Amino acid sequence: MACFAIFAFLGLCSIEPAPAAGPSGIVAVIDGDTLDVGGARVRLHGVDAPENAQRCDTGSGAQWACGDWVTQEASLRFAGREARCETVDIDRYERIVARCAVDGADIGETLVSEGLALAYVEYSRAYEAQEAEARAARRGIWRGEVQAPWDWRRAKRAGQGIPDPAPERIEAGGCAIKGNISGGGRIYHMPGDPYYGRTKIDTGAGERWFCSEAEARRAGWRHAGS
Repeated sequence: MACFAIFAFLGLCSIEPAPAAGPSGIVAVIDGDTLDVGGARVRLHGVDAPENAQRCDTGSGAQWACGDWVTQEASLRFAGREARCETVDIDRYERIVARCAVDGADIGETLVSEGLALAYVEYSRAYEAQEAEARAARRGIWRGEVQAPWDWRRAKRAGQGIPDPAPERIEAGGCAIKGNISGGGRIYHMPGDPYYGRTKIDTGAGERWFCSEAEARRAGWRHAGS
């Protein structure tokens, strides 16, 4: 206090600046863990989502485009909304690494809780409990089998083990949810569901593919398990 009283007018006191605020603004989703927030590129801290080109296993041996699906689901939840972020670091790609929230809800926590991303425990253990709960409930990517994104990237860099999509996935244009018409009406099967692998889609009969559960529900279809 004496410093301020005696020397402040001379400019001889220095005050440590507060940490710079993180970016804020309208969200554009790049992939499951990367956003543009108010025009700034942000890598979410403590989470790692399947890459856009990554594919997962349904549990019955079939492959599906889980990376694209995660990006679509993240877009449905956050694109066009306003986020506020707290900067944690700057990564080697010059992206801001940050914790971000929409309406006070932590985006990273939401993604992990809903089975759209993994807890990135190499950098933070904040979301371990949410991942364990999502795994137990078989939400999102946990309906089947998923390679950890960091392992997928390592394998890709080494030129190893990245499988080609199954033929029916190419025909589906990258959307993994099967809209089937049966005696039970219009129902959709998620990757990892019991009858997903054996369900064949006949678009000529009015059956179709969906890119998200929200899209299927809006079209009037119900989940096969409901």
